[in-house]
Amino acid sequence: MEILISIVVNFLVAALVIVIVGRLDLGLTVAGFGTAFVAAVFIAIVGGIFSLLFGLLGISSAGGLIGAITNVIVAAIVLIFSASLLPGLKVYGFGGAILAVIAIGLIGWIINGLLGWVAIL
Repeated sequence: MEILISIVVNFLVAALVIVIVGRLDLGLTVAGFGTAFVAAVFIAIVGGIFSLLFGLLGISSAGGLIGAITNVIVAAIVLIFSASLLPGLKVYGFGGAILAVIAIGLIGWIINGLLGWVAIL
């Protein structure tokens, strides 16, 4: 039960981050929190499928700067793919996706850090 609660809280935080990035106009827009929540779940599923496919093909992201760049590019592609299938989520091109992915990562890191600090996550 604790794992399920943790998963739901993580998706709620991810949805909040997507809404914040959308409101700040950092490469994407989202229709509302419900759409952001569905987008967070969908992005997690699509990202997992991409990781599985890359693993089956023997492709791994290296560590360091090359790994970070590779992960940002793959995350941008996942975001664009997700936006093409989800009404209410719009990404402004590949550059917008890169900006949104970086913003999602930074804002998510800050929020998760704060929640960890107050022992919620």
